[in-house]
Amino acid sequence: MPVTRFEINNRKPFAEGQVFGNTGAYEQLEGVVDFAIDPAHPANQGIADLRLAPVDAQGQVTFSSDFRILLPVDPAKGNHRVLLDVPNRGKALALRNINSAPEVAPDAPPNPGNGFLMRQGYTVVWCGWQHDVPDVPGVLRARLPEARTGEGRVSGEIVVTFQINAPAQVQYLSDRAHRPYPANNLEDWDSVLTVQDHEDGEERVIPREEWAFARLEDGRRTPNASHIYMESGFIPGKVYQVKYTTSGAPVVGLGHLATRDVVSFLKQASADSGNPCAGDVEYAYAFGVSQSGRWLRQFLHLALNRDQEGRTVFDGFIPHVAGGKRGEFNQRFAQPSSQASRSTNSLFPFSDAEQTDPETGITDGLLSRLTAQGPLPKIMYVSTSSEYWGGHGALVHTDLTGSHDVEPPEAVRIYILGGMQHALGGLPLTDTDAEGVRTQRLYHCLDYRSLLRAALVNLDRWVTSGHPAPPSRYPKISDGTAVSPETALKTLTSIPGVEPPVHLRRFTRLDFGTDPGVPTKVPPVVGNLYPNLVSAVDGDGNETSGILMPFITVPLATYTGWNLRHDDIGGAGEIMSSGGASGGTLKGSTIPFPATVEDREASGDPRLSVEERYESKSVYLAKIEEAAQSLLDEGYLLQEDLATVMELAGDLYDVFAGRAAAVQAADN
Repeated sequence: MPVTRFEINNRKPFAEGQVFGNTGAYEQLEGVVDFAIDPAHPANQGIADLRLAPVDAQGQVTFSSDFRILLPVDPAKGNHRVLLDVPNRGKALALRNINSAPEVAPDAPPNPGNGFLMRQGYTVVWCGWQHDVPDVPGVLRARLPEARTGEGRVSGEIVVTFQINAPAQVQYLSDRAHRPYPANNLEDWDSVLTVQDHEDGEERVIPREEWAFARLEDGRRTPNASHIYMESGFIPGKVYQVKYTTSGAPVVGLGHLATRDVVSFLKQASADSGNPCAGDVEYAYAFGVSQSGRWLRQFLHLALNRDQEGRTVFDGFIPHVAGGKRGEFNQRFAQPSSQASRSTNSLFPFSDAEQTDPETGITDGLLSRLTAQGPLPKIMYVSTSSEYWGGHGALVHTDLTGSHDVEPPEAVRIYILGGMQHALGGLPLTDTDAEGVRTQRLYHCLDYRSLLRAALVNLDRWVTSGHPAPPSRYPKISDGTAVSPETALKTLTSIPGVEPPVHLRRFTRLDFGTDPGVPTKVPPVVGNLYPNLVSAVDGDGNETSGILMPFITVPLATYTGWNLRHDDIGGAGEIMSSGGASGGTLKGSTIPFPATVEDREASGDPRLSVEERYESKSVYLAKIEEAAQSLLDEGYLLQEDLATVMELAGDLYDVFAGRAAAVQAADN
């Protein structure tokens, strides 16, 4: 077995010994797991540069990862299932996204939130897979070997893309303060820096003498291989790309094997091997959000769901808010946290079903290799409106001409959370986040986490009892609910103050050479556009397809999965984040309905006012409850979350009715 050591360095009560329903108390384990894998084994052949990794005396490639586990103190009271939460940039997200826990710092004790996963009896597991995250307390990291040739370290070209929100003269050559790839030669005049108005805009080369590999120390320019400096300053909102030569290529794809093999160990290994879950695990599910959701799509594409003994690892997957993207998770000089569109984030294939790209002649499907291995695991792709307006969501279920739907396999469900945004939304209403990043309209304020809880329950039932999960819900060409962004914008821009994006996001064909795992064309050759479709909207501008929460069908506002950058942060009119060189999170919008009839008539807003729609709060809440009951009957909502929905509805009404009262007071 590839796990050679499972060392628990810290064992303590979780949540100070809190008791979670019938499951009881939990404990928290933390430590390091060591791996040794056979580079020649067929199960490992999809990993880029694996044959260049150094081996030990037994011919094995060795590496290690941090882990964290929450498990019932009494395993007999658990549900005998593992939920592997793929860390997002080294951070755990399942408790926030499924348990509705507040966001906490990585080094803070995990917050159990509403305790849902614990009450269900899950053993929750995190295993570090990313090599470049900061080495700070609480961040889970993988320590991976570098590829090497007979001449030593591997060298090659790399492109780093960035977009800032405030003026600066210095930029770190990495996303989110992660470990950078340093420049080989600070005086390399073949290095190139370009600037664009947006990621699809015309590239303008900045003369080499105007910038340098350097940073400021005590106000003085100092040469530095990990920073780039421009005396005139980088302009907020512009997109910059710097191309240079670096050395040292970690075998980044080993992070996939770490995840595969740690879960296989927990399912299969004995207590004598140090397995804290020995004999307990019957099923395992994988959950990932945003970056880690894209990571799961890469895992599926590489067909890594069988271990070296040929045993199935995960019985089900929930890649969340990944859309059609994958990422830089298995290539030379990978930047796993990069969200740049012109990277391997954006490569074909997008749909599970095999297609042939009519432009390139390449034939592939996300699940083609996995399908060849035998029965598929159960898979639920959960997306929001943001991924569709980001240019890639619809590619999961449409053909490459955008002319017809592509049905998913029977083992797959596709759910779009209609009108929701990529990140978790919430009150209070604001147009500025904690870091001072401002958008043109109010941020999205809705919380959809109750739908994720239902999805997990449905996945488990589907896997364990064969009871089919509720049907897929997403925009379709066949019924007219999948339309061009321009069509949806005709309604949205009829709302006073709503402006269309300066340019609409689209994916393009990218040519990195014959093997994207070892790119030879850096940056890639850019080809023709892929089609993009979004959900149709009703007369209020709210989406009409997908799983529609009661807040969308009984609305107080128009909710979109996109918002625009504000003048204050540059790039005004661009989608925030547009996909995104900024490393920011895709933001949605809340566009409140007019408060009163007078307000509607004065502004020329085509949408009915709040007071025209609902006679009172009780009338509004009755409509919300009816809509929530429909979702519950269809299986998209759990009974226990009916109260959660009603509580949020009451808060929303108070906020929007308060706005109405403020307008009325001002008029008087």
